Amino acid sequence: MQLRLCSWLEVERYLEASTGIIIPIGSTEQHGPNGLVGTDALCPEVIARAAGEREEIMVAPTLSIGMAQHHLCFPGSVTLRPRTLMAVVYDVVQSLARHGFRHLYFLNGHGGNINTVQAAFAEYYADYSLHETPGCETSTHLHLGNWFAGNRVRALSAELFGDAEGSHATCSEVSLTQYAYPEAIKQVEMSPRRAPSGGFRDAVDFRRNYPDGRVGSDPSLASPEAGEKLFEAGIADLLDDYRQLLAR
Repeated sequence: MQLRLCSWLEVERYLEASTGIIIPIGSTEQHGPNGLVGTDALCPEVIARAAGEREEIMVAPTLSIGMAQHHLCFPGSVTLRPRTLMAVVYDVVQSLARHGFRHLYFLNGHGGNINTVQAAFAEYYADYSLHETPGCETSTHLHLGNWFAGNRVRALSAELFGDAEGSHATCSEVSLTQYAYPEAIKQVEMSPRRAPSGGFRDAVDFRRNYPDGRVGSDPSLASPEAGEKLFEAGIADLLDDYRQLLAR
């Protein structure tokens, strides 16, 4: 059930039965030689939309640009400053809460968003605590879930790829996009097969340390078949977590 494909009357009727909504959030950044630039937004989007269709949950438009400054030495990468992303998340929350959504589940696809989104949540709760009537508790519940960190997805990734999963341009996320968008699969030779691991400081340092954009991964192991398994695991993880949020 996509918010953007509903009329306002349909949204109003939905709110009579449920106050929950899923907001996919990701990033627009390089994902190695065979990964799509939109990977971090596409992964939570396809999982959220499938879960929404199966369980009649409202799904908001994807917030597809995130905090990705460290990828800016790779063409196609786009970033928001942390303060800009915080403002976007805050305004989205305020807008949806004004209409009566009380359980807002952000399904995230990009590790670089985590701290910033949590900081936006903290700002929202702080403003309520500072400005509302003493003793009154906000009825808005905010939650950030990372599709790649769900119990089923993590176990399946370890089973399928082991240490070759890596931490950026991972086998799992590339597999999921290959399943969702088979027409966009890239056949690219990886050299070395497994990328180096380590840290980085800024965009220049990232490109210097990881010339093809991968960190610790061998996404040549990715496949649409693995992507389908991860897709189903991601839906199950999301629905478990979402139901817990609604129960609050």
